[in-house]
Amino acid sequence: MQTIYQNLVEYFGGQDAAAKALNVSQSNISGYTSGRWNMSAKVAIRAEKATEGKFKAFDLCPALKEFQSLSA
Repeated sequence: MQTIYQNLVEYFGGQDAAAKALNVSQSNISGYTSGRWNMSAKVAIRAEKATEGKFKAFDLCPALKEFQSLSA
């Protein structure tokens, strides 16, 4: 089963492209996709903006889950 992070990488066309779009290192992207760590709120918000809402920040960052009900 693919994770949301793997789907995000596919959306951008690879880890390097995702890293560039999200202004993080490729090793950060690798850490997300391998499950070593979760995405920060800041990067998750960047991802939501970069994907025009296809990927929601509260889905990418567990710390933002409490704000899910506030989204329109």
